[in-house]
Amino acid sequence: MAITLQLLYIVLWAVYIVSVVGSIIVMLSENRNPIRSLAWVIALIFLPVVGVIFYLFLGRSPKVQHMMNRRSKRRIASAVKTERVDLDALSLPPQQKLLVKLASSLSFSPLTVHNTLDIYSEGSAKFDALKEDLRRAESSIYLQYYIFSDDETGREIASILKEKARAGVTVKVIYDHVGSFSAHNRFFRDMRRAGVDVHPFFRVTFPQLANRINWRNHRKIVVIDGRVGYIGGMNIASRYLRGQEGRVWRDTHFRVTGEIVKSLLASFALDWSFMNQSLENLPPLPEVTVPSTVLGMQLVISGPTDPWHSLSLCFLKAISSARKCVYIQTPYFLPTEALLEALQTAALAQVDVRVMIPRVSDSKVIRYASFSYVTQLLNAGIKVYLYEPGMLHSKNMIIDDDLVTSGSTNFDFRSFENNFESNLFIYSRRANESMRSIFFADMKECRKVTLSEWHHRPLFQRFMESTVRLLAPIL
Repeated sequence: MAITLQLLYIVLWAVYIVSVVGSIIVMLSENRNPIRSLAWVIALIFLPVVGVIFYLFLGRSPKVQHMMNRRSKRRIASAVKTERVDLDALSLPPQQKLLVKLASSLSFSPLTVHNTLDIYSEGSAKFDALKEDLRRAESSIYLQYYIFSDDETGREIASILKEKARAGVTVKVIYDHVGSFSAHNRFFRDMRRAGVDVHPFFRVTFPQLANRINWRNHRKIVVIDGRVGYIGGMNIASRYLRGQEGRVWRDTHFRVTGEIVKSLLASFALDWSFMNQSLENLPPLPEVTVPSTVLGMQLVISGPTDPWHSLSLCFLKAISSARKCVYIQTPYFLPTEALLEALQTAALAQVDVRVMIPRVSDSKVIRYASFSYVTQLLNAGIKVYLYEPGMLHSKNMIIDDDLVTSGSTNFDFRSFENNFESNLFIYSRRANESMRSIFFADMKECRKVTLSEWHHRPLFQRFMESTVRLLAPIL
């Protein structure tokens, strides 16, 4: 009996070692980012069994590029084609014109100039406006969220969608299967019975679990009648109205009209095509009413199916081009090495760089990972602010006097490399001033971190930061 158990023990260890070595060989053969590869090697070696499981589910790179072919992209891009804008005719600084060109090269979305913008920094204002626009819908509603909660807010939105579908309005809904996992199946089934065409993005089921769980659709986009659009960081959940566990959830969302709505609709169409792998079920692309107001906007989307990390590159270009200031709000601060160096370089060149993160995050692990970068930021002269009232979920960046970007993208590896994300780039002094005012208002709710104070933080916190930092590229 003892010999049998000993033999079994040896066999299990042999299988485990082969699994670890095999995983490392496969990972290295993919010739991926060395920093990311090193993080996985550390996880595989120092987290027995757990590391292998994590790698199987979160570390593999499935070949999903074929799910959205170039022909589909070209047809959708052609359908939303807008009038070409002469950059030389716009009053943009040279560095912003280069950013426009970069974004145009990376994404199908062109620069649009005839738009309007409403900014919401409170959940109540955003959801009141959204519900009103949904009730006014006459022909179509296209809605996608990472989280569609089965709570009071989610049920109210669902009720409106069902009512409009029964009235003959075309209603299509995309929700992320992992992000909305807590919602009951009957919640979405009831919408389908009412005529809402609702689908989960990248459904996670066995045996596709290992290939799908890590690639999530994090976008939050709504298009109503082809004339009104919404984009930002807020999901459909009551926490944005009432907070959670006695703490607020601070976020930002935009309501837009004009030419940019076509770009939002194109993004939805791409995701719809991605799920169905067919152009037959794509939503129609109606004509958009163009306002007379001049407000430059550009949508940039990115995802694991793209050859470039589009949003990471655009962020890098924007930060590198900054002359006066870079103000960042993000719930999770896990920058790539290039973005971290860009921020440090800007600060050392006397650019006013400020980073605002929550003092208490919704994830302790990511909180430690975010805090692990604070010393490097402070040493470069970057001002760091910890948001005190609750969870800061805003994903905003303000550059100089005439650039703002906001959307679904967190300042972390996951958003830049693994998730399907979307951000609106706004080239406007007025929008910049509005977002700057919101940033300064949030600063009043923050504690500014000093280098001397940070050096005296508890030893346990330092240890956790250093440990988790090693795994930052794969979190």
